Amino acid sequence: MENRIKEQQLDLFAGRTSCHHFAANQFRLLLSSFAYTLIQTLRSTALQGTELASAQAGTIRTKLLKIGAVVTTSVRRIVLQLSSAYPLKELFRQVVNRLVMSQVQLE
Repeated sequence: MENRIKEQQLDLFAGRTSCHHFAANQFRLLLSSFAYTLIQTLRSTALQGTELASAQAGTIRTKLLKIGAVVTTSVRRIVLQLSSAYPLKELFRQVVNRLVMSQVQLE
């Protein structure tokens, strides 16, 4: 459990509570907790059986979420154009497909 707390503090910036007001620090911690919950859900649903299934939050953030892409929006869809040099393009596609399929199953 200590490692998960450290992971949240270091990788998801839960330690940045430097504001003078309690509400601002509480809101920052709330956002960090929400980000950790999203990462944990991503780990347990979309990343099962992949190379990032047991990766730390910082690794998932760096390799899967913090990437450069061109985002094109239209009325009906959002298109992400990843770089052809992105090494985890297939993994990204697989994760997106799993997320879409889990959303379809919920409906």
